[in-house]
Amino acid sequence: MSKSRHPEIRNLLLASHDGLTVNEMATHFKCDPNTLYNTIPAVWGVYIDRWMGPNRGQYEAVYMCAEVPENAPHPNAD
Repeated sequence: MSKSRHPEIRNLLLASHDGLTVNEMATHFKCDPNTLYNTIPAVWGVYIDRWMGPNRGQYEAVYMCAEVPENAPHPNAD
C-alpha cells in the first residue's frame, strides 16, 4: 500500500499563492495526472478557485487550499 500524498498536496497548494492545476501538480510530483484527479476530491481543504481555458475546447480547474488557523477558540471561551 502506498503512502498518502494528501499532506504533500496541501503543503504544495498552500505554498502556491496563485493555485495550481492538476497538470502542474503532476509535474511537481512526477506522477500521472490521473492519479491526482482521483486523489484531489479526498484532500481536506482543497477547492477549485477558478477555471482556465479553454485549451482545445477544455477548461482546466485551478486548485487552492484553505488556510486553517492554528488556534480558533470557541466564542464562549473566556
